[in-house]
Amino acid sequence: MIVHVLAVGKLRDASVRAACQDYVTRARRYFRIEVREVAGRASKRSALETTKSEGKALLAALPENGTMVALTRTGRAEDSQRFAGRVAAWQRSGRDVALLIGGAFGLDPEVLQRSDSQLSLSSFTLPHEMARLVLLEQLYRAGTILKGEPYHKGSG
Repeated sequence: MIVHVLAVGKLRDASVRAACQDYVTRARRYFRIEVREVAGRASKRSALETTKSEGKALLAALPENGTMVALTRTGRAEDSQRFAGRVAAWQRSGRDVALLIGGAFGLDPEVLQRSDSQLSLSSFTLPHEMARLVLLEQLYRAGTILKGEPYHKGSG
């Protein structure tokens, strides 16, 4: 299984970029992970045109025959333990998984419809850079939970 993190836009803040890379490096101790950025910029287009364009770019970047998970504020909320269980299920399936992070206006409705599931990192609206950081940290945390390592201090 390869975890593909597909995200709209580049990480502009150097400290966020460094933190994301640190968690990618840590998570690679437990499973293969690839991060791919697709073009996305609001410019003068409407929100609808922007999300449609970004959605096409995300869908074009999907791995073949993978599980597609859209990250959205209205998706299913899970704690770290449940998310680790989800990661374990992905590993058992042997299929790649693609976790999709939209841009400033979120994900295109077509992306949401085509996804196998929708996951929420928070009921708060997060900037896409922060969403990527939170997701990568949770992937690392899931690896430590599945291996019984002491990083995760949460209950349950």
